[in-house]
Amino acid sequence: MQDIAKWIEDTKVLSRLSGIAAVCLATTSLSGCLGGLDFSGTPDVDRTVATSSVPSARSDEDNSDAMTVRNAVSSADVTRIAGNPIPWANSSSGSAGVISSISEEQVNGTTCRRFTTTRHSYQGIAKFDGNTCLLGNGQWYLTSFGPRS
Repeated sequence: MQDIAKWIEDTKVLSRLSGIAAVCLATTSLSGCLGGLDFSGTPDVDRTVATSSVPSARSDEDNSDAMTVRNAVSSADVTRIAGNPIPWANSSSGSAGVISSISEEQVNGTTCRRFTTTRHSYQGIAKFDGNTCLLGNGQWYLTSFGPRS
């Protein structure tokens, strides 16, 4: 009987020791998770990380793609395309897309073309709407070009 009581007591001691060891192990391993926090009031902020939550200014790539689309829209024969898609590609940015619709109208004596296109770029695939008008000097001017909302 005495051997059984001693065995039960040893088991309790071992289980307490293993519990203490588990708590120490967890505390030691989790202390690395708190290493970046500064509780002195001065936050350690990494200013090199940026997100896309705030829209950035238009990049040269966006402008280059807009000019490529403008050129495709302005050179299209609206009477012949009859709803057929017009592919475009910009070798400088690597972007490409398909102009799905072009409609021509006269606005205050100026010829303008409204269009819808897709843009496949490294940023993803998006649908864009735009408008370009023919100026008196024979040049097409892009009056709007932006993602469809």
